[in-house]
Amino acid sequence: MESYAVIETGGKQYRVTENDNLRVEKLEGEAGDNIEISAVLAVSDGNTITVGTPQIEGAKVSAKIVEQVKAAKVVNFKKKRRKGYSRKVGHRQQLTIIKIEKIEQ
Repeated sequence: MESYAVIETGGKQYRVTENDNLRVEKLEGEAGDNIEISAVLAVSDGNTITVGTPQIEGAKVSAKIVEQVKAAKVVNFKKKRRKGYSRKVGHRQQLTIIKIEKIEQ
């Protein structure tokens, strides 16, 4: 059994282990910067699990920013037939790829 943590960032929850690469909502920083995520909801050391209410006090996950990227384009197309109405908009979400380095309780 390996240790893992459940973290929250960008309004979403992720189950992470050490050396994981993760695509999350954009975080401030450049490639190579170290960040700490203090919103740790649960931690397991392989045998026991600790669940926070809602977060675990003093627990943190250290990560390194690998790259700032954009996701694939999402196209939204609206059309009303026989009315001459059509609308096309696109969106590319900005993401940050991080590498989990250390999970601390």
